[in-house]
Amino acid sequence: MELFLNILLLAVGFLGLIKGADFFVDGSSALAKNFKVPGVIIGLTIVAMGTSAPELAVSTSAALKGANEIALSNVTGSNIFNLLGVLGICAMINPLPIDKTILKRDLPISVGVSLLTLAATGLPFVLKGNITSAAMSDNVGKVSRVFSIILLVLFVSYITMLIRSARKSPLPEESSGLIPLWKCALLILIGIVCIIAGGQFVVNSAKAIASAFGMSETLIGLTIVAIGTSLPELVTSVVASRKGENGLAVGNVAGSNIFNILFILGVSGTIHPITVNLASVTDLAVMVIISFITLLFARKKNIGRAEGAVMVLIYAADVVFAVLR
Repeated sequence: MELFLNILLLAVGFLGLIKGADFFVDGSSALAKNFKVPGVIIGLTIVAMGTSAPELAVSTSAALKGANEIALSNVTGSNIFNLLGVLGICAMINPLPIDKTILKRDLPISVGVSLLTLAATGLPFVLKGNITSAAMSDNVGKVSRVFSIILLVLFVSYITMLIRSARKSPLPEESSGLIPLWKCALLILIGIVCIIAGGQFVVNSAKAIASAFGMSETLIGLTIVAIGTSLPELVTSVVASRKGENGLAVGNVAGSNIFNILFILGVSGTIHPITVNLASVTDLAVMVIISFITLLFARKKNIGRAEGAVMVLIYAADVVFAVLR
C-alpha cells in the first residue's frame, strides 16, 4: 500500500512539474513582451532563479544545520546535470540554436565562475603538495565567508549587467495580444509553486521507492536527489524548447548555473564557511571540463541531436564514475 502511494505521489509530482513549467514559460514570455525585454534575458533572470529554488532551499537549509558540505555538492551536481542532462535532452528532442549573446557572454561567465570556485577550493591543497596521496574524504580547503561575499558581489554585478543590456536592446512595441501584468504575475507564481511542490513530491517519493527496492543511500543521493532538484530546469527548458522559446530554454540553463554558483553558494558560504574534501574538488574539476565541452559544442551556434546524445552519454558516464568512486 505504501509503495502504491509513493508511485501515485511520483505521478502527481511529475504532473505538477509539467503543468507548472507550462504556466511558468507562458507567464515569463508574456512578461518579456509586456516590458519589451528579450526572452533570453527573462530566461537568464526570472526563470533561472525560479527553477533554482529547490537548490536554494536545500543548500541554505544544509548551511543553517551545519551540514554545509551538501551545499557545494548540490550546486556542483545540479550544474553538471543542467549542462549535460537538460541541454542534452532538449537538443535530442529539438536542435537548440544558441543565442549569440549567451555564446559570447553567459556561457563564458559560467565557465569563469566555475574555474574561480575550483581555484579557491582546490589551490590551497595543491600548494601543500599531497594531492596524489590524499583520500577522497580528506579536507582540502574551504569556501570562506570572504570568498562567499565576493561571489555575492559578482552576482549583483551580473544582474546589473543583464538589466543594462535589456535597456539597450528593447523589443519593438507590440500593441495586440499582450497579457495583462497581473495575469503574467499569477501564471509565474502558480508555475513556481507547482514546480517546487512537484519537485518535492518527485524527490521524496522516488527516494522511498528506491529504498523499497534496496538501492543504496549513496546511489539514491547521486541520482534521484541530484536530478530531482534539477527537474524544474529540465521540464521548464523542454517545455520552452517545444514552444519555440529557445532563448528562454538555453538562458534558463546558463542563468541557473551562474545563479547556483554566485548566489546559492555565496549565501550558503556566508551563513557558514564550507569545508571542502578532495571528492568535492574532483567534482568541481569535472564541472569545469564539462562547461568547456558545452561551450565547444555551442560555438557551432547550434547544439544538434548528435551532440545532445553525446552530452547525455557523458552524464551517464559521470554518474557511473561517481558511484564507483
